[in-house]
Amino acid sequence: MRIIKATLEHLDLIAPLFVKYREFYGQPPYPDSSRKFLEKRLKRGESVIYLALANDDDSKLLGFCQLYPSFSSLSLKRVWILNDIYVAEDSRRQLVADHLMRAAKKMAKETNAVRMRVSTSTNNDVAMKVYESIGFREDTEFKSYILPIQQD
Repeated sequence: MRIIKATLEHLDLIAPLFVKYREFYGQPPYPDSSRKFLEKRLKRGESVIYLALANDDDSKLLGFCQLYPSFSSLSLKRVWILNDIYVAEDSRRQLVADHLMRAAKKMAKETNAVRMRVSTSTNNDVAMKVYESIGFREDTEFKSYILPIQQD
């Protein structure tokens, strides 16, 4: 498998798997809105997306991860949020997620980030094991909260 950084040229390749990722988390597919969302992130440079491609077929997407930049005021450094990671069903158990996260970790080091953050649903034991195997650990220093914003 090859890991590459996505560009706008890969949009049609990423969009269907991004829809499957959203469906995995119980969201409606919205293929057009999903594609537009990814397109905006890539055009504006608001995220970094890594793709895992089959060695022999550039049109076969095995999985992807998407990271968003953030910053830490306390450490005065960059933080990367590993917001999305998904492996195609027929590509699981091939260490695709490991390869994607290693590419993300390398990029975080190259950009002098102080850390990467990731979250997953509390019942996603497989993801938690993968995260821990690559060096992520549960945050015991800070408790996270969310504030849903209702749109009128």
